[in-house]
Amino acid sequence: MEWWDPGLALAGLLVGVIVGLTGMGGGALMTPILVLFFGVPPLAAVSSDVVASLFMKPIGGLVHLRRGTVHLDLVRWLCLGSVPGAFCGVLVLRLFGDGEQLQDMVKILLGVVLTLASLALVAKAYHTLRDRTRTRAAGTVIEPADALRVPVRRGATLVAGAVAGLIVGMTSVGAGSILIISLLALYPRLTASQLVGTDLVQAVPLVASASVGHLLFGDFSLGLTIAILVGAIPGVFLGAQASSRAPGGVIRRALALVMLASGIKLLGASNGLVGAVVLGALMLGSLMWAFIRVCHGEAPTAGLQRRRAAVDGRTCDPSGSYPPPG
Repeated sequence: MEWWDPGLALAGLLVGVIVGLTGMGGGALMTPILVLFFGVPPLAAVSSDVVASLFMKPIGGLVHLRRGTVHLDLVRWLCLGSVPGAFCGVLVLRLFGDGEQLQDMVKILLGVVLTLASLALVAKAYHTLRDRTRTRAAGTVIEPADALRVPVRRGATLVAGAVAGLIVGMTSVGAGSILIISLLALYPRLTASQLVGTDLVQAVPLVASASVGHLLFGDFSLGLTIAILVGAIPGVFLGAQASSRAPGGVIRRALALVMLASGIKLLGASNGLVGAVVLGALMLGSLMWAFIRVCHGEAPTAGLQRRRAAVDGRTCDPSGSYPPPG
């Protein structure tokens, strides 16, 4: 296909906006879009998307560094595992051979990782809900800065970084989603913003390492990468500017559904099955999430209340409710 297809730049713009809004979704969206909608060979899609991500990741990381929501010691130990892991991920791909066999393997890996990544977003949403519950229980709106000084579990953190790096090197997916599951389990005291900030900063050297591997041993296409970045770079900037006003929770839920649909499609599911799974996840997931909110002391539509309160300039009180507008 023609790498200068304007549709690639448009896709890059869409993905860039979502990355700017939420800090995630780069590889999890761009790679399946390239494979499913533009017919790009899976390995070429992974290689080019990894290199393109290198230009997008630092934006979100810098924002969190300025906000002080990054556990720098944790970043160091994650990178000790993730940087060599990402490079090795590219080498592992080559063990599967080349040609059609390799492309099929990459496609299956993408499907599995995207499906897991959609579950990771659900886990992250639950962690955010739990943060709000703890805040209300404390009686005041708090930001536990001492959580950034929590001791690092070095061995477990190094292993988690290595596994995440290996996955990113092989599929371009996971730097902003899969690793969150490990961090949630290892460091439950970190808030949602601290988890995201720490993950984004460590993802910069991780993606840099994976980029070097794909430049040397992958199927990198300069034209394809440039076409993506033409749209993605302004998209990230626009998304970051709008992030304080956009309904990020809604976008993340939509992102989880898209990742789930892309994952099972890459695994060979029919269009009918994909539609049924997405519809079921949308309906049952909404009901289950409303039930979970009630169990944590929130109204079923608490998310909508928060967005309306933010627009009106109202603040949640310690009980978790909002005063009426006006």
